[in-house]
Amino acid sequence: MAASPEPGRLSEERATALAEAAVELAGGARMIYRNPRHPFSFYPTKMFAVEGHDVEVRWGEISSPAVVSIGGYVFEILEEGIELLIRPPRPRPK
Repeated sequence: MAASPEPGRLSEERATALAEAAVELAGGARMIYRNPRHPFSFYPTKMFAVEGHDVEVRWGEISSPAVVSIGGYVFEILEEGIELLIRPPRPRPK
């Protein structure tokens, strides 16, 4: 059983669900993965408000993956869905 997050922090499960919802709003994982933005695009990212949380979707380029981030979590957008890359740092005990 996973420990509950600190107040104000998203759990990994909640962050994953919100990130998946934002990817769907952006057109779906396959659409983002298969259609990278031009390397010098003026708008390489798009922010989505999902259930009161800001979620950033960043389209990939030739040398960088497409990612979605929320609350310190970063997920890579693959053709069939998303995969966790980075968790937010845990606060140090006092």
